[in-house]
Order: sequence, then structure tokens, then C-alpha cells
Amino acid sequence: MADHGHDHGHDHAGECGIPKFDSRDLVIRADIMAKAKELAEMIYTSDEVQHYRKAEAQIKASEKVQSIIAQIKKKQKEIVAFERFQNPEMVKKIEAEIEALQDELDQMPIVVDFQQSQSDINYLLQLVVSVIRDTVAKKLDVEGEPAPAVPADCSD
Repeated sequence: MADHGHDHGHDHAGECGIPKFDSRDLVIRADIMAKAKELAEMIYTSDEVQHYRKAEAQIKASEKVQSIIAQIKKKQKEIVAFERFQNPEMVKKIEAEIEALQDELDQMPIVVDFQQSQSDINYLLQLVVSVIRDTVAKKLDVEGEPAPAVPADCSD
């Protein structure tokens, strides 16, 4: 490291005074973390998340849904056993039974509602990430002129 009488807390090696950071070592600023937590709380209290939590509770409370899920899990274990015994006919038969149970589950209105609520939350989260990414990218493009080329040997 070049010794020029002061400490920047970063590495100058081969970078002409431009700090080099390892993203695993970056300490996130407290204000950014506070805003992220505030945003997470806003998302958690959103209509989409509240709808998801209600739909999830209905799924958990539905004896019919839970029974079908239990049957599917049992049949999945049966498949593993029949695969060990190298019985492809039984594996195929049980796979068809699982598919029929899954179709029955997928037709139930509370399951459809739950799946839609999951999709809505995923969309909301992807949208938030996209807005943050696009806003930062736009500000980087607008606020600064194109970055000057860094000379390879730092002699300029």
C-alpha cells in the first residue's frame, strides 16, 4: 500500500487511488438498512401480504386440503419404495394417482386463491427490486459523465 501520511481504510494496489471493495466485506450503512426494514414492514402490511396470510390460514384449516396433501406425501414415499424394488409399473401407477390428487387440489378455489396470492407477492417484490435497481442505474447514468478511462500504469 502506498504510504502518503493518511489512512483511507481501503486498498490502493493497482487501482491508482480508487478503492477496491469486496462485496462480502462491505458494511451496509445503517440508514440504508433502516429504510430497507421500513420498506419490508410496509410490504408486510400491504393488502397483498394480508391476503396471502388469510389464504394460507384457510389452506391450513381445510381438512380436505390437508387430507389431499397428506395423501400426496404418502404416495411420494410409496414411489421411493417401489423405485428401490425396481417396479416401474407401480411407480407409473402411483405417479398417475399423485397427478390426479394434484389436479383435484389445483381445482379447489381456496388453493387457487392461495396460489394467486403467492404470485401477487412475488410480483410486488420483483417490482420493488426493479424500481430500486432502475432508479440507481438511472441516477448513475444521469448524475455522472462517463467515467474517465483509468490508465493501466497510473503514470498519467
